[in-house]
Amino acid sequence: MVTKLSILFLFVISLSVKGAEKFPLLVQGHAHNDYYHKRPLKDALECFFCSIEVDVFLKDGKFLVGHDRDELSEDRTLEGLYLDHLKKRVLDGKGYVYKEKKRITLFIDIKSDGKEAYAVLRKLLKDYNNIVSGLVDGVWKERAVDIVVSGNRAKEMIANDLTRRVGIDGRISDFGSNQSNHLMPIISDRWSSHFNWRGEGTFSDKEKTKLKGMIQRAHKEGRRIRFWATPDKKSVWRELEDAGVDLINTDDLKGLSDFIRTYNKK
Repeated sequence: MVTKLSILFLFVISLSVKGAEKFPLLVQGHAHNDYYHKRPLKDALECFFCSIEVDVFLKDGKFLVGHDRDELSEDRTLEGLYLDHLKKRVLDGKGYVYKEKKRITLFIDIKSDGKEAYAVLRKLLKDYNNIVSGLVDGVWKERAVDIVVSGNRAKEMIANDLTRRVGIDGRISDFGSNQSNHLMPIISDRWSSHFNWRGEGTFSDKEKTKLKGMIQRAHKEGRRIRFWATPDKKSVWRELEDAGVDLINTDDLKGLSDFIRTYNKK
């Protein structure tokens, strides 16, 4: 016998399923300078971003979050704003940040001395060993969160670390590198260093060809590719999406989220 209560239950389940279909994971979304949002990390996760970037300075043995030194505050730490929240979410989510069981990437952009910072970071990440990917007996073990060190990268120091829990953010100049894909999983570079187009007018065929060539080379080497300081415009997002750029940089989380979800349905 069908009751009003059972009908209501089926209606709620239907809404939940529709909601899940409406908001799939945003695998191309990269939350640039994420700490500037009202709720660092949480806003990006609510938009289902799978890549998040945080800038840090090492000060008195602690990683403080900020793009410039005058922004730093003792209560805004890497652990407090990011690592602890991710750990809780992974443990509560049975091993993953999202129920879809997709790994996410946390870019840690080091603004202070690279070697000094990495020496502290490698010790810090031991406390998060159960959620971050890393080397175990010489074999890379994937876990819920991939850490990628950007900015001032102690490349040689990281590469020689037999217990490392991070990868290195590569550059276009690293094309052809013999580094493993888990050591250098992605190639990143400044958009304006390679392209003149800023989203106004036509993206020239010459620059389109150049972009596609970079993407193809990165993919041939088994690495993802992204560009930072791209204009936050739909015209730019459209070209990046069409070309196959793996991560699209943005400070406008909702704007990019709405664009990709709408654009991918066309």
